[in-house]
Amino acid sequence: MNSPVSVHDELWLRSRFAEPRKLKPVTDGDGHLWRSDREIRPAAVLVPVVKREHGLTVLFTRRTAHLNDHAGQISFPGGRSEPGDADAAETALREAAEEIGVAPAQVEVLGELPKYVTVTGYRVTPVVGLVTPPLELRLDAFEVAEVFEVPLEFLLDPANHQRNSVLWEGRERRYYAVPYGQYYIWGATAGMLMNLLSFLTD
Repeated sequence: MNSPVSVHDELWLRSRFAEPRKLKPVTDGDGHLWRSDREIRPAAVLVPVVKREHGLTVLFTRRTAHLNDHAGQISFPGGRSEPGDADAAETALREAAEEIGVAPAQVEVLGELPKYVTVTGYRVTPVVGLVTPPLELRLDAFEVAEVFEVPLEFLLDPANHQRNSVLWEGRERRYYAVPYGQYYIWGATAGMLMNLLSFLTD
């Protein structure tokens, strides 16, 4: 993947989603390999791209340590779809408002990325949104320990991407990772991030 000339330009970002292109995902997850006997439930996350004076950033959350799923891990705000949700975008915006207090009116939905199946049994639709500051975040203390932002320019650099493996439930599981300072972005979040970066740079 080659970085574009300007990764700071929100017009460039909008143009990538405006172009009629079909993206072949870098990864669509591996949850079906471990959860073939369980129902795969629909969910959505918001991939918040924040407009900052120094350039675009991507906002992540760190989940609290006591949660049953993905405790302490880095994630995008989101969750399972509710019967009243009209679509994935509504799920993602609702969950982001509940988890970190981002007002839907501050988010310009640009589009969706390929669905990703997690080992916890969700088929996740990542919804990419351009977020306009100022952000007056209110974190759900039960689910979210903290939020942080990573420059999009850093994320677009292939030198910062890793492909690792771990032995899990008796089988090798390969996953993507993007370390950033004290944060280790990996697993489903990194997989969805790889799909975003491929979409932006291919």
